[in-house]
Amino acid sequence: MSLFDNTEHAFSSKSDAELKKAHYLFQLIGNSTLTNFGTLFFKLPFATNLPLVKPVIKETIYKQFVGGETAEEGVKVAKDLFKYGVSSILDYSVEGQTEEAEFDHVKDVMLHLVEIAKNNREIPFVVFKPTAFGRIELFEKVGKKQALSAEEQKKWDNIRSRFDIVCKAGFDADVNIMVDAEESWMQDAADDLTDEMMVKYNVNRPLIWNTLQMYRHDRLAYLKQMYEKANREGYYLGYKVVRGAYMEKERERAQAEGYPSPIQPNKEASDRDYNAAIRFIVDHHERFGLFAGSHNEFSCELLIQLLTEKGIQPSNRNFWFGQLYGMSDNISFNLAHLGYNIAKYLPYGPIKEVMPYLIRRAQENTSVAGQTGRELGLIKKELERRKK
Repeated sequence: MSLFDNTEHAFSSKSDAELKKAHYLFQLIGNSTLTNFGTLFFKLPFATNLPLVKPVIKETIYKQFVGGETAEEGVKVAKDLFKYGVSSILDYSVEGQTEEAEFDHVKDVMLHLVEIAKNNREIPFVVFKPTAFGRIELFEKVGKKQALSAEEQKKWDNIRSRFDIVCKAGFDADVNIMVDAEESWMQDAADDLTDEMMVKYNVNRPLIWNTLQMYRHDRLAYLKQMYEKANREGYYLGYKVVRGAYMEKERERAQAEGYPSPIQPNKEASDRDYNAAIRFIVDHHERFGLFAGSHNEFSCELLIQLLTEKGIQPSNRNFWFGQLYGMSDNISFNLAHLGYNIAKYLPYGPIKEVMPYLIRRAQENTSVAGQTGRELGLIKKELERRKK
């Protein structure tokens, strides 16, 4: 029997009505035909302006996977989750910015979130995507060490400044700052910039955290390389370790442009490197912070085993488990019940602007083998338990 089979703990925060609604929603998401139709429909510019569409979205898929339209609404959800020992990471899930004023606005949003996190212990991290602070093409050019025009150099300096302003705010407030990973062709510049922030601010503990996508075949070697550097230079490393989110796009681009795919040959290789990465971090825990982002029950059980073997207490604030809001509550709430640090990624933002995130969530649910079926089975089990 798995540690995560206790549905009473898993769904302790949900009423019968909420549980039935979640059951219905996952049934819809599990139907690939409906999901594909919905993806196409919601990409149409008029869709979210139709009178009935917005309320329907808000009461179904939005309510399941999103914390609200504002940070303040997200905080209310975070406080409710924290009653059960589950922390939250407010994720400003607005995508596709292209202008300097938009990047500056996101920077100001992040500073606001740092202030919120400083005053609310149920929110231990502030997270942003590198391309929320600058255009992906510029990250790619810097990563490839290509010459920048004067205008491009100015924009890159702006990106570095936004990174530093937010990281310094986190340092001053003692709030963890997490930098998400994105596509491989822009990641080198983002990695270098995040490492620069780690050197500067991770002087006492892991405070700035980067993200490793282990479906890339080079990430385990990169992790070990960064450990050698940090050990040599005397600073701490923080890493969110995930399997990854851009596989199809990565493979298609590599094939189209004629370079070797950065993606692992199969899921088994991704699983192997994911588990090897968390093992390496725990083995060298004096230098690391780990945020294990995973919906894989075996990987979560493995991390519990590794922490126990090293005598690392569940409450150690350098070690976290993480899942997405609205998914894998059986993992999140059972971990919290056992006393481990667990945080849900809690997206927020206006419905229309969060639609790309919601579409991706629905697609990922249907593409991850067994995920939707697992959610449905657990919900059904809990509904039946409550009838007794």
